Amino acid sequence: MKITLVTGANRGLGLEASTQLAMKGHKVYMACRDLEKGEFSVKSLQQKGLNVELIKMDVTKTKDIRNFSSRLKENNEQLDVLINNAGVFLESLGPEDQTTASILKVDPVIILKTIETNTIGPLKLIQSLLPLMMDHGGRIINISSGMGKLDDMGGLWPGYRMSKTALNALTKIVASEMKDKKISVNSVCPGWVRTDMGGKNAHLSLAQGVETIVWLATCDNPPSGKFLRDKKEISW
Repeated sequence: MKITLVTGANRGLGLEASTQLAMKGHKVYMACRDLEKGEFSVKSLQQKGLNVELIKMDVTKTKDIRNFSSRLKENNEQLDVLINNAGVFLESLGPEDQTTASILKVDPVIILKTIETNTIGPLKLIQSLLPLMMDHGGRIINISSGMGKLDDMGGLWPGYRMSKTALNALTKIVASEMKDKKISVNSVCPGWVRTDMGGKNAHLSLAQGVETIVWLATCDNPPSGKFLRDKKEISW
């Protein structure tokens, strides 16, 4: 049985990915910052007979991450898949709201807080949990965004954009260091998905948004060091 950790799992892409992977036989630890919201999501899946467990985790809190690592060790469990999904979009109400999103208006503190969650959080998780994959191999899937693509970089929402560009750099660095190990490391752009962050006008459903994520978590011989959308490599 494969064991997976999904961060930001109480809603949106995290909840959908958790559901689909649990349906494929994975034991899924669903990490949520808000326990009350997480309990509702987890219980609804458990009632369907799916093997999911709730983990309280704020990815900016090193203690939360260490507690989870210790829990795996105490249970003599390995980790097979890490899905770094938790993220924030703090500069406005979402990618359709430009009112306070200009690089000339955004408070640098907002940018720093965005990077802390969207980039440093995944780094902390990788540093803590990748050693638990060394012996048997594993997969790390970083949920990025086309808004972080350097060859298509636009204006507005600088914190979110920079955090995802930096996350892609993290993917490349870890993948390079793991090139001789049985550990794949990739970034995924889900596309514009109808989530709380993406908004109701987005053209992709949750199921469509997690297709590449679930594929990377379950396929034979996954790629590594790639930026993927629709199961195809895209430019950085």
